[in-house]
Amino acid sequence: MRENNRLEKADSTDTPALIRQSLTDSIDFLKSQLTQLQKAIEEHTDNHTQLKEDLTLLTSIPAVGSQVSNYLLAVMHNHHFDSAEKLAAYLGLVPVQRRSGTSILGRSRISKAGPSHIRAILYMAAMTATRYNPHIKALYLRLLERGKSKRSALCAAMRKLVHLCFGVLKSRKPYDADYTVCA
Repeated sequence: MRENNRLEKADSTDTPALIRQSLTDSIDFLKSQLTQLQKAIEEHTDNHTQLKEDLTLLTSIPAVGSQVSNYLLAVMHNHHFDSAEKLAAYLGLVPVQRRSGTSILGRSRISKAGPSHIRAILYMAAMTATRYNPHIKALYLRLLERGKSKRSALCAAMRKLVHLCFGVLKSRKPYDADYTVCA
């Protein structure tokens, strides 16, 4: 939070007490506003059974907590996605080839189209998922064994996490760690 940084700088320099008090009051006000917003979000979710069910389904996935599920629900309820691939593309999690002139030998990267703050939240969730979610952990380790970089494997884990979230909401069934796809 910017105000905390300002207060920290004020504490480390010769700043008048009045300014320090103003920063402290501002931080207290922002914390109270944040608490009120979080209560309003919880009340809104509790008043809508569909949102509450969706939240329960998403949080059944290991590494998907309330923050990730709230952001994904906000995106998925405001836009219509026919497939998990379209959701991943909207969030900027699809690989794009680097092509510059005649060179086609560049490394692929994620597109980074769409909301970056959701990608940041998904990044942290994917880091957790590589430890606690069996499907994502297996994918992550398989990609590392193939020689992919850790960041590349983590981006693939982010995309897989989005696919799992989409699948859970579409099927209306909680996450099943023992589920395997028959080929």
